[in-house]
Amino acid sequence: MPSSIHGIQQIGIGVTDVELVFTWLRRAFGMDIPIFDDVGEPVHMLRYTGGELHKRHAILAANIRGGSAFEVWQFESRTPELPAFQLEIGDAGILAAKIKSSNLEEAADRLSASGVEVAGEVTEDPAGNPGIFLSDPWNNWYQLVASDDWFTPERGPRRSRMWTGGVCGCLVGVSDIDRSMPFYRDLLGYDRTVYDETGVFHDFSGLPGGTRRVRRVRLERTSPPAGPFGRWLGESSIEIVQAFDHQPRLALEGRYWGDPGFIHLCFDVHAMEDLKAQCEHAGFEFTVDSARSFDMGEAAGRFAYIEDPDGTLVEFVEADRIPVMKKLGLYLNVGKRNPQKPLPSWMIRMLGLGRVRD
Repeated sequence: MPSSIHGIQQIGIGVTDVELVFTWLRRAFGMDIPIFDDVGEPVHMLRYTGGELHKRHAILAANIRGGSAFEVWQFESRTPELPAFQLEIGDAGILAAKIKSSNLEEAADRLSASGVEVAGEVTEDPAGNPGIFLSDPWNNWYQLVASDDWFTPERGPRRSRMWTGGVCGCLVGVSDIDRSMPFYRDLLGYDRTVYDETGVFHDFSGLPGGTRRVRRVRLERTSPPAGPFGRWLGESSIEIVQAFDHQPRLALEGRYWGDPGFIHLCFDVHAMEDLKAQCEHAGFEFTVDSARSFDMGEAAGRFAYIEDPDGTLVEFVEADRIPVMKKLGLYLNVGKRNPQKPLPSWMIRMLGLGRVRD
């Protein structure tokens, strides 16, 4: 992986009610730390919002146990446009977010009992890794996957445990895996192929389009998690999937970035100028670059976007400052630290002071 890319920071979800979805993510997965909660206008994203400046409300929701976050994003100056079709295996875009779990059966039983749509039982991928798919009320799919990679342990009595952490990867639909491999393997640095299999797979059978014949490649990183938040974000994987009997549709086809559904995959990075040069050399130029003017009111830094060969958006964020507890004026000024040195664990645990408890 390029030394300037540390790992997945978050996956963006466009929604119609940001507070409702934040509540669901808290109760479903324990994503109860709002790293920022900001209302503003994404002035740099006009390319993806029809050339018009729109007001939006965004919450970055994280889990103190570890894993990446979700950026929950809602238009406030226009009515979000719902997708015209159900995203299926074979379409192009982020098909499912992978959520780490310390006990798949317990987590699935808890979620099912609370009314969450769980697709069948725990099954194994081609490498024998167990997982189970589930859907939120807005037709976004998630895959709980077994993990022993945790920043903090599960706490509380057994009956009150959630058995879940944050994001540890995603399932991405592509039109041509061979064309997409240089992007995900070489540019983003997921350089270890766990499997490359073609067929009809039982673990996909509960998903829309899941009985199609597909080629699927799971990619991981040979380098350990790095950067200030590496210990917290943890390990991750990207699985790319191509169907052979389906004309792929882009997840945001005919709609704006920020409309309902998964809208981007975001990485924590440093040395953005070096990364920009690497992307240009690989043929993937920045389509958006905030040029150090990114300010979410509570968090600040620089962000940029590129597109995979099918147009799926990938974001890079180089953070300078993130809030620990806004009311007390506590912030982490990560931009002044060695970007390769992990933050002390106690500093990251301080983010838990801002947890929203139901």
